[in-house]
Amino acid sequence: MIDTVVIGAGHNGLIAACYLAAAGQRVVVLERDSVPGGAVSTVERFPGYKVDRGSSAHLMIRHTPIIDELGLADHGLRYVDCDPWAFSPGTADGPPIVFHQSLDRTCASIEAACGAADADAYRRFVAVWGPRSDAMMSAFTSSPSPMALGRAFWGLTGRIPGGGGTAGIGLSQEFLMSGNALLDNWFESEHLKAALAWFGAQSGPPMNEPGSAPMVGFCAAMHTIPPGRAIGGSGALSESLLRKLDSDGGQVFLSAAATALEPRGDCWLVRSADGGEHRTRSVVSACHVLTTLELLRAGGFDRTALDRWRSQIRIGNGIGMAVRLGGTDVPTYPGLPADTDVHAALGLLVTDRGHLARAYADASAGDLPTRPALIAMSYSAIDPTLAPPGHHMTSLWAQWHPYRLSGGRSWTDHADEASDAIIAELERHAPGFTDSIEHVHVQTPADLESELGLTGGNIMHVEMSLDQMMIWRPHPELARHRVPGAAGLFLAGASTHPGGGVCGASGRIAASAVLADRRSPLARITRGRWG
Repeated sequence: MIDTVVIGAGHNGLIAACYLAAAGQRVVVLERDSVPGGAVSTVERFPGYKVDRGSSAHLMIRHTPIIDELGLADHGLRYVDCDPWAFSPGTADGPPIVFHQSLDRTCASIEAACGAADADAYRRFVAVWGPRSDAMMSAFTSSPSPMALGRAFWGLTGRIPGGGGTAGIGLSQEFLMSGNALLDNWFESEHLKAALAWFGAQSGPPMNEPGSAPMVGFCAAMHTIPPGRAIGGSGALSESLLRKLDSDGGQVFLSAAATALEPRGDCWLVRSADGGEHRTRSVVSACHVLTTLELLRAGGFDRTALDRWRSQIRIGNGIGMAVRLGGTDVPTYPGLPADTDVHAALGLLVTDRGHLARAYADASAGDLPTRPALIAMSYSAIDPTLAPPGHHMTSLWAQWHPYRLSGGRSWTDHADEASDAIIAELERHAPGFTDSIEHVHVQTPADLESELGLTGGNIMHVEMSLDQMMIWRPHPELARHRVPGAAGLFLAGASTHPGGGVCGASGRIAASAVLADRRSPLARITRGRWG
């Protein structure tokens, strides 16, 4: 009898498995793909190049205790600080804005580009939103009960510039604001607002949505611990987790997709596509929540409940797409130093929010954006292992691109058109770079679904809008990382609290719930009941 079967070898599934194996459990991980790590994996797309399949910069996981608790440095994980952590190109009115870990250096750059008033405002912004970002990360590392959320945010106060604000009410108002409204309350320069709005929009929602203010405010945390680049590629995190799991006796089976979850008395039977049948006391389903619901359907779970949950989980219409480029150079951006440090940064290639609004409007209509909005990352400049000698690897993430194109059009017919527009937008900011490109790999929203299991092309699994977060993610009845009427089944992954991105908290929460459940006499009595 296995103690726990984990479904999905993405980073959240592997983190859950590592905690459980370290606690002495016999753990088996089933993965549909032939490559472990899910969207946190790195493969050879071009000869001699290590190319990320999904994420590239790791913003959140280094703000959690996971790396230290699992001792991942002892299993080969090494990060390089991305410092500066972001930049926005120069405009006709001023030079680029460079965001350093050092607040003083950042404010000096903002003053040169946007003026002293905004530099001073940014310093105050970080002072206010730094503690709030710490509170958010604290809330992200525990199950999203009202009590846990209250503990995380206790003692913080609301303060909107120009107004008094009151504790609790003022704080909640600011957290419920749109990102754009927050930026308009703090800053004057459209250049600065656009850079911070684009940073916040990496969570998915446009910055005119209510509740998107904290996504902007999280930039303050980058002055404490900046984004990290895992040496060897984003997949180095997953590789370290695999080594940790192996050291504690856990097993991973690749090309072994789970096909059904069936209750068998006081245990579960997990069937897999390779013909395997695994009897287990507990299951952590770390795949997409809709995949989990289908596995339960195949195992005979209450269809009424499954249909109710499915109807209220919003997948959306994709977020964006990626283009991976191999060649002889990295982009050179006018006004920025031509050294390696700038290539450690997220290239926020947007200088006004109208650019973002138009791209989102195009995607909302099911069309390709007339002018894509880009994040550019050239980490081979700081990690030579990613490309052959004398060559470089650049990754471009572009929003917004719809999964479902209008008029029934197919991504098969429009992938080249979209990638050409993305490369042209990079060329606008880094003239001459196109001549250095030798290899191109395109990941459309349809590709993200087929290769990585990201249903609907949504890299966050489920929309990161206010109604799909915290105690509502992915559904109010599923928000505590459990499935009502399915004792012994736990949920992890981007579909669950705290959401998408390289964080790992949901895997840690699910593992904690498994261990707490195993110690509960009530759980032993009720395990296996379907309600």
